[in-house]
Amino acid sequence: MGKSRGRRFRQVPFSPAGLEQRCHEGDDPDEEPAAELLEKVQHPSAEVREYACASISKLLQEQQAIPAFLQRDVVRCLGPLLMDYSLAVRETAAGALRNLSACGGFEVCDDMVSKDIMTPLVALLKECSTGLDANQLSPEKRIEMDKNYIEDIANEAINLLWNVCECSSTAVHIFNKEGCLEAVLLYMKKFSTNVDLAISAANCLQAVTEDNPDLLYSFNASSQQVLETVMLCPESTMKHILLRTLTAGIIWNIKGTIPPGSLGSMVNAILKIFSESLAIDAGETIIRMKEAEKNRLKLAVEGETEENMSDVTENCVLSEDYDLEEIPKGKVKKGENDISDFLPPDQRELKEVTALLMAQQTALEIIVNMCCSEDPSDDEWEELSSSDESDFMENSYNDGSGLLMSPLCLSDEVNSAFLNNLIPKKILEKTAFPNSVALDICMHNPSWKPLIKKLNAVQCRALTCLQNILLVSDMDCLGGASLQSIAQHLSQLVFAKMELPTDTEFLEAVTSALRALLQTMASKNISQQSVTPEQLWTLCEAGMNSSSASVKVNIVSILGISGSILAKGQDTAEKLKVIGKFLLEVAMKESSLVVAGEALDALFDVFADGKEAEKAAVEIRLLPALKEFQPVFKMRMRKGKGKYSTDQLCVLDNVKMNLRRFIAYQETLGKSPTCNSEEL
Repeated sequence: MGKSRGRRFRQVPFSPAGLEQRCHEGDDPDEEPAAELLEKVQHPSAEVREYACASISKLLQEQQAIPAFLQRDVVRCLGPLLMDYSLAVRETAAGALRNLSACGGFEVCDDMVSKDIMTPLVALLKECSTGLDANQLSPEKRIEMDKNYIEDIANEAINLLWNVCECSSTAVHIFNKEGCLEAVLLYMKKFSTNVDLAISAANCLQAVTEDNPDLLYSFNASSQQVLETVMLCPESTMKHILLRTLTAGIIWNIKGTIPPGSLGSMVNAILKIFSESLAIDAGETIIRMKEAEKNRLKLAVEGETEENMSDVTENCVLSEDYDLEEIPKGKVKKGENDISDFLPPDQRELKEVTALLMAQQTALEIIVNMCCSEDPSDDEWEELSSSDESDFMENSYNDGSGLLMSPLCLSDEVNSAFLNNLIPKKILEKTAFPNSVALDICMHNPSWKPLIKKLNAVQCRALTCLQNILLVSDMDCLGGASLQSIAQHLSQLVFAKMELPTDTEFLEAVTSALRALLQTMASKNISQQSVTPEQLWTLCEAGMNSSSASVKVNIVSILGISGSILAKGQDTAEKLKVIGKFLLEVAMKESSLVVAGEALDALFDVFADGKEAEKAAVEIRLLPALKEFQPVFKMRMRKGKGKYSTDQLCVLDNVKMNLRRFIAYQETLGKSPTCNSEEL
């Protein structure tokens, strides 16, 4: 829980025969479709209720339509329909509520829980798990519709449960209290016959098991056996790879229930699954799947043409032999109104690629958690790298308070499994830009275009993984890749094109990785030559124009690391002056106290020691500037107490103390004979 999530819409059912015209009428904003449709959900006819729910489901995919439905208490209107006697109504009602939860966001999900959506939802989930009354739909009707209502309703319901549990701690508490685990595990066991339902259940369970110690007591040997069976399923489709990856994530979340003696083998099994997922080239898969889709659709068209020709010939023969009457225009033949005729074209190849990318993104996110003993927020971890107040040049690895500097939380055995499965090597491969041919395919096919965002997300997660590996692991964990080669790779990612990247998520990820790399190289006294001073300066100027505080924090930290290295060299005072002026300006003018604090921290690192640093500090009048800024910084901290978290304020307090000590340190330098003679 707590992670950003994409929208997960249900596939909107089509309105029943005879109601299509009313659907078009509902598109007129003057007709107030929300009020009209919510009135129809109370209609005695199940067909009308189904149509109303399907129409609401479609409208709720548009955020601007949500307030009108919320004002008319859509949750309490649709909630009871989850237990409607009509299975079709149950499914469409669950789908509408699913769309509301997916598109409405955290506040809407909280509101849904406060309006007791969990009571009918839990009842529906449990009823589905034990099997709905088969007599509610005749076997002939089920065959005609080619539809398993029980599993389809369960799929909508489990997605709704997933959404609200990701957004509401109250929903998670109800999940624990009502014993929903058993039902969700039962849905996961359907993986051999309904992998989509199993994936939905796995997604839900992965979200619910995260940071939920109360649920751990519900996991017994039987439930662990279910997870193990799913994780070992032999099918090789991309959907099954996603299912295994999600299940591995669940097992990682409940590792507290695993006996210590089995922990090593458990993590080895998890990493083996992640390795399998990351080994697949997503770009090549897109190219191959698009070609497969093209061939399949071509064969389908050819087959349909032959069938139509056969029907025409047969009809002609029948007319000649039996003089049968031609079907009058406007009459409907049997089967022509079957709902399957209205379904969108099958996109099985697109769904497979989407499943692969989700599997890779999930694997990378879990690996990030494996590399950290804590799970700080994106803003917090950036700020917890302030210099130790007693020694401005002390390596942050020795500062036990920095979450980034936490030791690798894996045992030697698990660390070996990390390497044996080539995880670092595969992570490094995923940091590359997506295949250009695959990107071109996605760009020119509207239904495939959303894959571009998913490809970029995988790259960003891989960069975050690389950052964590660099900070918490030794050189052996990099799988043979040298720091210089990684520096060259990151440099190409940033500077290969004429213009610097502007995508905020990518900039955050790549500057975080570059920051970690430079910090690691500095700690090992390895000089980097892949990023030129000109490139570094261009990156700094571009980064400070970003709207992201995280990017700015990374930029000033990178500049601080570079400056501290320069301070150890000869004839570097001029470059240090430029760096010092830049960092001073950021500290004094930046609106974010977090960024300003990081800039001060970088100044402490750059001008902590060395003759060149002392000379540059005097020439840019660093000491008077900091003495003048000190009361301003204190005042801004007092005013900003309500804007920042407790952890952020602790870091800023540390910066404030370091500022006082650094000023005292600079004053001591100013009294030295060497410095005074240089001033004269």
